Amino acid sequence: MTSMFWNAFIIALREIRRNLTRAFLTVLGVVIGVAAVITMVTLGSGATEALKQGISKLGNNLLTLRPGQGWGPSAAPLFSATDVDMIRNQVPGIRHITPMSNTNVQAIYGEEARQTDVQGTYPEYFPIGNWKIASGRFFEMDELNEGAPVAVIGETIKKELFNGRDPLGEKIRLLNTAVTVIGVTEVKGQAGWGDDLDDNIIIPITTLQSRLNGQMFKQNVNQIMISTEDGYPTDAVMADITSLMRERRNLARTVSNNFSVTDTRQIAEVMSSSVKTMTGLLGAVAGVSLLVGGIGIMNIMLVSVTERTREIGIRMSIGARAREVMLQFLVEAVTLSCVGGLSGIGLAYGLCYVLSPLVGAPFTFDPKINIIAVIFSAAIGVLFGFMPARRAAKLDPIEALRHE
Repeated sequence: MTSMFWNAFIIALREIRRNLTRAFLTVLGVVIGVAAVITMVTLGSGATEALKQGISKLGNNLLTLRPGQGWGPSAAPLFSATDVDMIRNQVPGIRHITPMSNTNVQAIYGEEARQTDVQGTYPEYFPIGNWKIASGRFFEMDELNEGAPVAVIGETIKKELFNGRDPLGEKIRLLNTAVTVIGVTEVKGQAGWGDDLDDNIIIPITTLQSRLNGQMFKQNVNQIMISTEDGYPTDAVMADITSLMRERRNLARTVSNNFSVTDTRQIAEVMSSSVKTMTGLLGAVAGVSLLVGGIGIMNIMLVSVTERTREIGIRMSIGARAREVMLQFLVEAVTLSCVGGLSGIGLAYGLCYVLSPLVGAPFTFDPKINIIAVIFSAAIGVLFGFMPARRAAKLDPIEALRHE
C-alpha cells in the first residue's frame, strides 16, 4: 500500500513538472488564501499581545475610580482627599492608593516649548504605575505636604525640551510657575491605545492645585488610582469601594452610581476580545479565497482527466484497478493543494515579517497555525479532487482507449 502511494506521488510530481505554468495558476488561489488567513491570524495575535503589554504598563492589579460613568467628561462631582483617606482606611486588600489631577499646559525650557499633560499625584503613584527611575529621584511626602515646585519628567519631555542635555536641576516653566526637574522616568513607550506614556510631567498634586489650577486640593480630585494586594479578590475590593462611595455621596438605593470603578485587566480582556473577533472575521473572509482555490484545483483536475483519458484506458487495460486510478488523481489534487499551502506559509511569513513593525505588533509566528493550514490545504485537495478522481475511476477502458 505504501509503495502504491509513493508511486502515485512520483507520478503526480511528474505531471506537475510537465505543466508548471498551469500548476502555478492552479494553486495560486490556495497560496493567496493560506497566506491571507495566516497573516490575518498572526497579526491579530500580535496586536492582542501588544495591547495586553501596553495596558500592563499602566500597572498591576490596578483599579481606577472616576466620576461619572465611562471615560469621557462628566458633570458628576469630583472626589476629595478625604475620599482617598476613607478608602485607604476602610477597604481591605489595598496596597497603594493615590489621587490624580491633571491639566494640559505648555511646558517651556529656554527656547523650546511643548504642549503636554501635567499630572499631580502622591508619591504612591510611582509604585502603582510600575514607574522606574532612570536618573534622579521621585518626589517624597515632605515635598507633597509643602507643595514644592518639583517635577519628574518622561523621556519624551527630556528629548523634546532638553535636546540631549541633562535635565536634572533645570527649571521648566508651566504657566506662571517654574518647577525643578528632580527625576527622569525609564522609557515605557505607548499604552495599548497608542498614548505616549513618556510624554508627561509628574508633580505633587498640592503643587498642581495651588500653583497651576488655583484650586483647593482637598476638594478637587479628578480620579483615584488603586493597586490591590496580590491574591486578594479584585471584585471584592471593587464592591467595597462602590458601597463606600455610594454612602459618602448619599446616593439612595434607587439612584444609579455617579462614579465608576474599572479594572485594567477587564479593559484588557474586553479590548483583546474585540481584536480577536475582528481577526476571526477577517480570517474568515480571507478563507473564502481558499474555497476559490479549491474550485480551481477541481476544474484543472477535470481538464486533466479529459486530457489523459487514453492514458487511463491503457492503465486499466493492463490491470490497473479503479481504486488505483482514483488514488492517482486524488494524490495529484492533494499534492497541488499542499504545494499551494506550503507556498502560502512562506508568503505569509514574509508578509508578517514586513507588516508587524508597521502595525506595531510583535512578530509571533505560531507553528500550530502553519500545521493547521497545511492540513486544511490537504483537505481542500481531497474535497475538490474527489469528483475528478471518481470520474477517472469510472471510465470504461474500451471507450477510454478509443478517445483521441
